[in-house]
Amino acid sequence: MTSSPAIRAEDPRMLTRDRWRAREGAHQERADRLTAEHRARAQRGEKHPVWDFLFTYYSYKPTQLRRWHPGAGVALVDARERADWRWYAAGPVDGSFAPDAEAYAREKPQLAQLVERMLRRTAARPAQFGCFGLHEWAMVYQQDETRHPVPLRLGRDGTDAVVEANELRCTHFDAFRFFTPPAVPRNRLSLTRDSQSEFEQPGCLHAGMDLYRWAMKLGPLIPGELLLDTFELARDIRLLDMEAAPYDLADWGVIPVAIETAEGKAEYVRRQREFAERGVLLRGALLQAWFGTPPVAP
Repeated sequence: MTSSPAIRAEDPRMLTRDRWRAREGAHQERADRLTAEHRARAQRGEKHPVWDFLFTYYSYKPTQLRRWHPGAGVALVDARERADWRWYAAGPVDGSFAPDAEAYAREKPQLAQLVERMLRRTAARPAQFGCFGLHEWAMVYQQDETRHPVPLRLGRDGTDAVVEANELRCTHFDAFRFFTPPAVPRNRLSLTRDSQSEFEQPGCLHAGMDLYRWAMKLGPLIPGELLLDTFELARDIRLLDMEAAPYDLADWGVIPVAIETAEGKAEYVRRQREFAERGVLLRGALLQAWFGTPPVAP
């Protein structure tokens, strides 16, 4: 480690204390805005069938979302308070510290390989559209009980009829694994955990949502601003996921996207394409932040 007489203010790999503290503060304010309603509900002990998913299924707390990092290899000057932070290493200037991708890979080799494989293979695969959000319908197919304590919009028989009138084309294992036993053989693909990276594709809503999962798992290697971008994408996708679901969520202000109709299918695909485009950019940004190289275009 060597000291430097001067730091160029525009150097993106070296942030003065004023610069990184300002970014940290802005990040915390943005994170607080994004989680304010959830935190208020939690204090009141209230549940929400749409938004709780972002904090239960992904199991990341608002305090974790609030923690800012500069990204792999970006040194924070005068940051001795981060000397003991996990996956940080001493930077090129005395008292500077930077997230270390090599340290992360040494400590979490299997996780690092999994995340890279999921990001790169998904990025290299063409997007597919036409699933119409039927994974949620397949999760309640021919069952008397539902996954959420809300009624079915079309009732039991109407819900089953929609599944039977359409082909199930789910490519995301973490949705497929919740299919009811009668729905499993109706899916075009038989998915497993081991084959997850072979079928994941960028048109899938859940593949877009999972960018938040991968960003969170990479911790300090991902800039805080990018982490919040992935959270916002997951939030926006979650709304469509529930709008297109078979549940009656009118009491929660959710207007259904009636995917059992041609108009509903068209709206779903239009929005699905928009989310896929956002996901392509964020997936590339995650790889760029981690490795300094973008993914190979499909």
